[in-house]
Amino acid sequence: MKENGKKASVGARIIEGLEEFVSALEKKEPIGAKFNCRVVELDLHPSAYSPQLVRAIRKSLETSQALFARFLGVSIKTVRAWEQGINTPSDVACRFMDEIRLNPNYWRRRLKNAVVRK
Repeated sequence: MKENGKKASVGARIIEGLEEFVSALEKKEPIGAKFNCRVVELDLHPSAYSPQLVRAIRKSLETSQALFARFLGVSIKTVRAWEQGINTPSDVACRFMDEIRLNPNYWRRRLKNAVVRK
């Protein structure tokens, strides 16, 4: 699509593509045959965390329970309960700890860079 001999703007190309898509839907055309369709699946099931493993992750960051709790966005009581086996971490917390386990050096640096000096 060209406007006055020039290449169409990004916005104009997006609108044109959306109009084509709407037209294909209205005509009940097979979308996959006319447009690039991709399905992305992630294999990111959270690991189960025992009290010992939670403690090991925290220690890999070289941090206290209070700082680890703040970093994960949970209370100190929550971290203590995990480490004492009273409660288990949520799936979100487990996924975050999975990422920490994959690259503890990155997260240790990230944590140190987040420290505010007063």
